[in-house]
Amino acid sequence: MLAAIWHFSFHVADLDRSVAFYRDVLGMELVHVQDQDNAYTRSLVGYPDARLRVAQLAVPGKGEHVSTHDLELVEYVEPRGERQDPARHHPGAAHMAFAVADITAEHARLTGLGVRFVSPPNRITAGANTGGAACYFLDPDDITLELVQPPPHRAHLLPGGRP
Repeated sequence: MLAAIWHFSFHVADLDRSVAFYRDVLGMELVHVQDQDNAYTRSLVGYPDARLRVAQLAVPGKGEHVSTHDLELVEYVEPRGERQDPARHHPGAAHMAFAVADITAEHARLTGLGVRFVSPPNRITAGANTGGAACYFLDPDDITLELVQPPPHRAHLLPGGRP
């Protein structure tokens, strides 16, 4: 039986570029960076020549949880992969959503830093999060990310949120 989420992972073309984006632009905390060039890693990923660079990042202020990090970024040094079509409509495509208290302000801040948005903040008018807002944006590898402002009845669940 599953007990918790350990982390979410994205495979990236340039680990240093991606760490800079997630840390310096989005404000995540860099927890750990390591090179993985060992028998365990090769067995785990199923590539006999695998060499990876890995970074672990956490959302600040979340408090203690089972893992030290929320997001793992992986660069395959060997074998090098080829860029695939990351379009959101393809099976296997993924995205990660970040909760924010003020989506309009965060959209403006990120736009000012050159972040590429798919859409402006959209008011959620149907479903479980009616009353909130959301928008999609892209990381340096065109991985889809999302900002979500929870609806008023859930805003108190954010760090520093009000009931």
